[in-house]
Amino acid sequence: MRPNSVKRALKAGQPSVGTWLSLGSITAARVMARAGFDWLNIDIEHSLVGWETMTHMLAAIADAGCMAFARVPANRHDHIKRVLDNGAHGIVVPMVNSREEAEAAVAAAKYPPAGTRSVGGSMHALNFDTTPNDYYAHANDEILIVLQCEHIQAVERADEIFSVPGIDAIFVGPNDLAASMRGKDGSPPSAQATADAMKHILQTCKKYNVAPGLHTGSAAEAKARIEEGWQFIAVGSELRMMLNAAADTVQQLGLAKKPGQELAKY
Repeated sequence: MRPNSVKRALKAGQPSVGTWLSLGSITAARVMARAGFDWLNIDIEHSLVGWETMTHMLAAIADAGCMAFARVPANRHDHIKRVLDNGAHGIVVPMVNSREEAEAAVAAAKYPPAGTRSVGGSMHALNFDTTPNDYYAHANDEILIVLQCEHIQAVERADEIFSVPGIDAIFVGPNDLAASMRGKDGSPPSAQATADAMKHILQTCKKYNVAPGLHTGSAAEAKARIEEGWQFIAVGSELRMMLNAAADTVQQLGLAKKPGQELAKY
């Protein structure tokens, strides 16, 4: 069975860098899988990507030798099972705010006796370059499980969440985390409050030997975060990279800036 290189790197304390795929383009996934990133993550939560398209994207990424992950729409057993059965090398689970939710996500991703994932599917074995029986025997050791910490409740409960066995990485969702920290009047959190939350996440991850991760907006920011000790690093998205390159060309040509250039946060 093909080993999960990202899982091994994170376990060894090394950084691993990838990007988000949000356009729902199989062709873009195929090309990005050859760009040099350690992994690509298909966003099924906030994009138009459907299950069949996701399956083809996972296959295109895996066939290129890149690690293929997917962010499920929600922390539900059926979502996690379907993503894995269709060939994901790992999952990113959004908005995990309690120990019970963390335990449920891990259980859904693992076969008994470690979890409650049911046995089925066929594409998963292909993406791991193996047979179904070999996949069933070793999937629990190779699937990457990433839980998102994107609400202040999760930060406050970091010890009880991050200590759940089976978690490989915690991934900060900076936009939702900031939104959950707004004042009653809607004012954004202070820079100090944000820094304190991030520091607590990082320290708690280290305490429980879970790889800390977050989304960054540039290569420079990614490098700075790696220096701080963050490991599972996403840099923008294929959409953000496309818009950045387009905006640079438009600026150099002196053309008028259009609203579409602000479409992607990441």
